[in-house]
Amino acid sequence: MDTEQPDLQACVNVTLTVGVFQPRLSMTAKLGDTVTLLCNYSTDSGNTIVWLRYTLGQKLEYIVGSYSTSTDYAFYNGFKDAERFTVQRDHGMLNLHISEVKMSDSGEYYCATLSGIEVTFGESLSNSRTVIQQPVSEPLQPGDSVTLQCSVHTETCAGEHSVYWFRQASGESLPGIIYTHGNRSDQCERSSGAGSPTQSCVYKLPKRNLSRSDAGTYYCAVATCGEILFGNGTVLDIT
Repeated sequence: MDTEQPDLQACVNVTLTVGVFQPRLSMTAKLGDTVTLLCNYSTDSGNTIVWLRYTLGQKLEYIVGSYSTSTDYAFYNGFKDAERFTVQRDHGMLNLHISEVKMSDSGEYYCATLSGIEVTFGESLSNSRTVIQQPVSEPLQPGDSVTLQCSVHTETCAGEHSVYWFRQASGESLPGIIYTHGNRSDQCERSSGAGSPTQSCVYKLPKRNLSRSDAGTYYCAVATCGEILFGNGTVLDIT
């Protein structure tokens, strides 16, 4: 009798500025198998390399991270005690091994680089799905208010959208999730034309009575159509 098999997906990420390569891969593993997810990157100083996992309906999770100039690494959160998760670490490489695969391991796995205020994630599997974040055009001072905006253009699909906002402050190695929206599909407008129906969704994050501690780069991540899409970030500079 066939047993249900967990599905592990990894997404391509090729960038000239940061130099991360995560092979595009959709993998189906049998329960109990061992799988390896590959991630290679350039050894520019100052970068932090991380693996993240997204599971439909769940929060984005950090798995493991390492500085690009070091062979040391650290697991995060519940993965610290998960002996089934190990890494193959070398300069320019942070491969993730998962042994004795379980159904709970199903999800999308992303390799990402953090460099200063720039975060580069694995791209979507579909070129027709994009996330655009608008820059803040005016300088901000303590006490001001601002609304950050994230526009998402995707094919129409069943199911809800979950929206995450997270911020990376100067000097922090990892961005922290600061706000999570639940089902936000009601903020979408649908259009139909030649080819597949599409929809445009706009999500906003109001920030009031700003202080200098609010400065940083704010990223929008939208879970839709069975995968997670990442924005390019909005820099909030408070002088």
